[in-house]
Amino acid sequence: MSELAAVEALRGQVLWAVFALSAVFGVISQRTHFCAMGAVADIVHLGDWTRMRMWVLAIGVALLGFNALVAFGWVRAADSVYARPQLLAVSALVGGALFGAGMVLASGCGSKTLLRLAGGNLKSLVVFLVLGLSAFATLRGLTAVWRVNTVDALAWTLPAGHDLPSLAAHWTGLSPRSAAAGLGLVLGAGCIAWVLARAEGRRGEVWLGGVGVGLVVVAVWAVSGILGHVPEHPQTLEPAFVATASRHMESLSFVAPSAHTLAWLLYYSDENQRLSLGVASVAGVVAGGAVQALASRSFRWEGFRNARDTGQHLVGAALMGVGGVTALGCTIGQGLSGISTLSVGSALALAGILAGAVATLRWQAALVERGVL
Repeated sequence: MSELAAVEALRGQVLWAVFALSAVFGVISQRTHFCAMGAVADIVHLGDWTRMRMWVLAIGVALLGFNALVAFGWVRAADSVYARPQLLAVSALVGGALFGAGMVLASGCGSKTLLRLAGGNLKSLVVFLVLGLSAFATLRGLTAVWRVNTVDALAWTLPAGHDLPSLAAHWTGLSPRSAAAGLGLVLGAGCIAWVLARAEGRRGEVWLGGVGVGLVVVAVWAVSGILGHVPEHPQTLEPAFVATASRHMESLSFVAPSAHTLAWLLYYSDENQRLSLGVASVAGVVAGGAVQALASRSFRWEGFRNARDTGQHLVGAALMGVGGVTALGCTIGQGLSGISTLSVGSALALAGILAGAVATLRWQAALVERGVL
């Protein structure tokens, strides 16, 4: 077998592995109602922190897992899009806020949209299409020009990657691997300790959702960063991560991959349009979510109630597409995959997402009190 044929075979292995892992993510998330927007809404409307503890548990597991991979020298945060020296702080905050507002208006984030679609929700099909189109425009179209000329122009170049282990290594003289081991252990264990502090955080469903989702995120990092790493690609003679659209090591994220999924479907006959890790993950989540919905007999068709409901979801989907690309990720892409690298940019994006979601939930509640909704 030639070297190029071996790389193509490896590409197939990576795609199938990611599809399978994403299907597991879909099953677990559908079974446990894992949802970042739902977690924030539960707190704002009900004062219930159960699903937030599930999300934080997933963060803790992802932190421990990813930084263990770094500590053993198997992956590097610098090989991801989340830990480059250039810090797009304004983009992370603004894009995160837009995404957070959008996911409230659209009844769920990118992953929840796929899960609702898998359960027969036709509103989510419309949300997915609009999200994908607006994300594609923000990657390469009109809103991409606006993004590059405004918020992306306000960037800071740091002396090291903007993940905390790289910055700590630069400032203290420790190796990045040692810094990742220490910070990952402390912060990951801290997240888990916070989850265990209340009885609601010790429920079996919380642990199934939190540990399950967190491990899937780590597993996809391993597939992309270890299995999919080619030290010297036969065509470029440079290191490569096969099957990734960004050409960096990737884990789960669902905004740009939604755009890539639409592009793959629309330009399927174009030989330059290759199936990527993100497209495989989108397909896997839908497949896994559908299996769980059918098995639990929760699958049911659902459509829009009225024109206002339609308009709200259209606006929300557009905001998620624009905001998710601007922030370099969604509640999964930045809130789990990015955060697991201890990226400062991911922390800023997550703060923006939470702020945008809380503000929009409170705005909606005020409209309900006034009888507008």
